[in-house]
Amino acid sequence: MKKEKIRDEKKRQLEDSGALNTKHDDVRDLQFKDNDFFDPRDILQVKYEMLRRVQKDNWPVTQAAAEYGFSRFALYDAEANFKKRGLLGLLPKKKGPRRSHKLTDDILAFIARQTEENKNSPVELADLIYEQFNLVVHPRSIGRAIARWKKKDGNEQ
Repeated sequence: MKKEKIRDEKKRQLEDSGALNTKHDDVRDLQFKDNDFFDPRDILQVKYEMLRRVQKDNWPVTQAAAEYGFSRFALYDAEANFKKRGLLGLLPKKKGPRRSHKLTDDILAFIARQTEENKNSPVELADLIYEQFNLVVHPRSIGRAIARWKKKDGNEQ
């Protein structure tokens, strides 16, 4: 029971850090089957071992990719990311926008003017942005932008 509890905790930690290999059942390399040290749920370990098999054990790329549950493209991508960023390059990239792409400088200036002059709520600002710029922006995005300004200016209450 204790070993299972440790495995569950490790799985939770892997999920929280974004390092859980959701396709762990596709890993066929025997060292991941017969050895407690190797964990097919750990995406960093799986990708690293896949790259090591190609680089040090001279496995063909197609064989290594198949044994570890990846496409050849994914193997080449992992290799390039590893060369650029080391082990961190093997972590999956976060999905979605990297920044508030709708809130351009013009729209941020508009929001700043409106909040100073009228003390509008984010919902009201979203409506005004739609009227002025014909752009749908979620009120939560507007609220986050305002919170960043308050924090930056030291006006957080």
